Amino acid sequence: MQSLSAKTLQFHIINFLRHLRLEKNASSFTLSAYQLDLEQLLQFTEEHDLHEITRKSLRSFLASLSKRGLKASSINRKLTSLRSFFKYLCSREILDANPAATLLYLKKEKKLPSFFQYEVILKALSFPDTNNIEGLRDRVILEIFYSTGIRLRELVGINLEDVDLTHELLKVTGKGSKERLVPLGKSIIRIIKEYIEARAQYIHSLDLMTEAFFLNKKGERISPGQVQYRVKKYLLLASDKQEAYPHMLRHSFATHLLDEGADLIAVKELLGHSSLSTTQVYTHLTTERLKKVYKQAHPRAQK
Repeated sequence: MQSLSAKTLQFHIINFLRHLRLEKNASSFTLSAYQLDLEQLLQFTEEHDLHEITRKSLRSFLASLSKRGLKASSINRKLTSLRSFFKYLCSREILDANPAATLLYLKKEKKLPSFFQYEVILKALSFPDTNNIEGLRDRVILEIFYSTGIRLRELVGINLEDVDLTHELLKVTGKGSKERLVPLGKSIIRIIKEYIEARAQYIHSLDLMTEAFFLNKKGERISPGQVQYRVKKYLLLASDKQEAYPHMLRHSFATHLLDEGADLIAVKELLGHSSLSTTQVYTHLTTERLKKVYKQAHPRAQK
């Protein structure tokens, strides 16, 4: 097996990222994640003066991350990056075997998704000031998150042409560049129409042309960080939770659908999950709530 010095490793990382971008058409988010993970490995090899990358040295690298307090989910993601990177080197016959292939993923603590009650979401929806373009935009963002269950990056990537008010549908591009159509409830069609009109006037005042649906103050596509900040602000105002983020509205969407008797497979399609097992976590959530109600209300539950 050819040994990889830190200098050689850096060269192969650059080629691997180019491969992901040009041949695999990886998203900017995916590229950034891989680059971060592999640069951390590069830094580790330089700090420890490693002359060869082996299974043992990779285990030491992952162990160092654990000592720094990284969660199992974060370490597992980095292991996935390592496996992909060394698999690429094997495919290019740079390595004979993948030193990360037999490394085991860490067991993650099973944690049920956190969600909001419907009353809390209604309260959050009342906070944006819809008399101005920014507040109107924020209201539509909250409405779409809860009414469709789409992901943060799916929302940020929406273009004006993706919003079909005639058929009450929204086209979103999910993981792996997979497109899907999600229905828009009648309750949010009116506010979306208002935003589209305000958006048109706004970009006209800035003398801009843009396909992006949600815009920042400069008339550019709003960033994921900006959306997270705005959504967190409204949700924390409306609830007593210590933390809030857009994905909790996705959890709320799925949980409320199942609470009202929606079919699990239909919820899977709406969420854009590739596997039914991913959606089933929400059935555990609703089951736990039913058990809690039972224990509190049934006379023989605690006897």
